[in-house]
Amino acid sequence: MTDTILVLTEDTLAESDVRHIVGLHPDDDVVYRVLVPADTERPLVPWIVDALSMGELREAWDRATGHEPSRTEARQTAAEQIAGSVAAFAAAGRSAAGEITEDDPLPALRSAVAGGGVREVVVVTYPHVVEDTFHTDWASRARDELHVPVLHLYSGTSELG
Repeated sequence: MTDTILVLTEDTLAESDVRHIVGLHPDDDVVYRVLVPADTERPLVPWIVDALSMGELREAWDRATGHEPSRTEARQTAAEQIAGSVAAFAAAGRSAAGEITEDDPLPALRSAVAGGGVREVVVVTYPHVVEDTFHTDWASRARDELHVPVLHLYSGTSELG
């Protein structure tokens, strides 16, 4: 049975992200399963702090004034992010599939790990000041709950979270 590497991300994986992930298993026969939440319910204050810390003033304003994506829009965005990420793995010569999760991706991770065959989880996110500081980010929560290695990478960099 081929091992699975779960890749949880909040955006389309960049070519550099895929290169870093694939580089972790250069000669291994693994498949990648990309999970992207249909994000419609991030807590307001941490989201605004994150947007402001990254210079995304328009996004912070939109969120502060109640402009959140509808469920349909969020699922469509997640589907596009999965398609782009799966294509990036294919371009790197690796097999990948993807699926949309609910806002909180931890139940999907738990279910996948319980199903067997998952070797590790790689979480790829942008820095989230509040969640990362207080260890309430996806990677920290996964490390607390799952019995597999969890690696946290910051999107577009080789920095570990």
